[in-house]
Amino acid sequence: MENITEIPGIFAASATNEEAGTGCTVIICPKGATGGVDVRGGAPATRETDLLRPEETVDVLHAVVLSGGSAYGLSASCGVAEELERREIGFDVGVGVVPIVSSACLFDLACGNAHVRPNADFGVAAVRRALDAPKEPLDSGNVGAGTGCLVGKLAGPDRAMKAGLGQGVQQLGPLACGAVAAVNAVGNVRDPFDGSYIAGVLDESGKKVISPDFALEHIATGMGSMPLRTNTTISCIVTNASLTKAQATKVAQMAADAYAHAIYPTHTTNDGDTVFVMATGEVNMPVDVVGVTATKALEQAIVDAALSAEGAYGHPGARDLA
Repeated sequence: MENITEIPGIFAASATNEEAGTGCTVIICPKGATGGVDVRGGAPATRETDLLRPEETVDVLHAVVLSGGSAYGLSASCGVAEELERREIGFDVGVGVVPIVSSACLFDLACGNAHVRPNADFGVAAVRRALDAPKEPLDSGNVGAGTGCLVGKLAGPDRAMKAGLGQGVQQLGPLACGAVAAVNAVGNVRDPFDGSYIAGVLDESGKKVISPDFALEHIATGMGSMPLRTNTTISCIVTNASLTKAQATKVAQMAADAYAHAIYPTHTTNDGDTVFVMATGEVNMPVDVVGVTATKALEQAIVDAALSAEGAYGHPGARDLA
């Protein structure tokens, strides 16, 4: 498997406004998945995360929406819910169905047009693309929630780089774990194996990625300041494992380590870092095996988000420096 849409029961697509620099990405399990979530960032913009707590009674999740537009982008999830209801996909409440849709948003208002944000129409378009056409691979790069993503903003926006939407799939025997990540981090993206920087703070020439530590030193000595709440990495893990809500939550917690492996620094007060989990229940597997495999998939997705992004909105991508 190379794409999350190859996992049985999972559909995904994006709606993109390239000119405005924003969009949304939806991951759908029409039959319903067991959901979990881990929120570690200090400034999240989310919907239906409390519902995913293990002690809450609803135990099914139909879609996860990753969106740009900051808090305004939560409107996209309303469109997703309405379109799923029209298709009779949702939790049966006796007088109809209520789709369970969780969402997280990132700040991309500094790219493109700040007055255009993903709304309900974006959500509807993404669902229709995911479910109406023959099953297509989910694209990476400057699409969907990754359209307006930047990384390496500790030294200011002028030295930041373009990132985007990435994905990764890991298989271990019958187990499949896929990850989708929209990477809009304040920190640098780095190789999780050797620690080398892939995208992030640029040097003064704009031709090389450097450590953000000098920016942290400037902040510590009063020569600089932390960027405002304009950063977030939002992700969704999809797996064919059979998990309870508590186990799905644990997998989300374990997979969040991928942020620390592939982004430096991460989980700051100015990031809204969030990881969702959707488990379709096809394969029995120890939860620790699922968690480790999901972490590897998310590492891969974060790196892909940097490598697949094209330079845009005045910011180079990693491929432009190669």
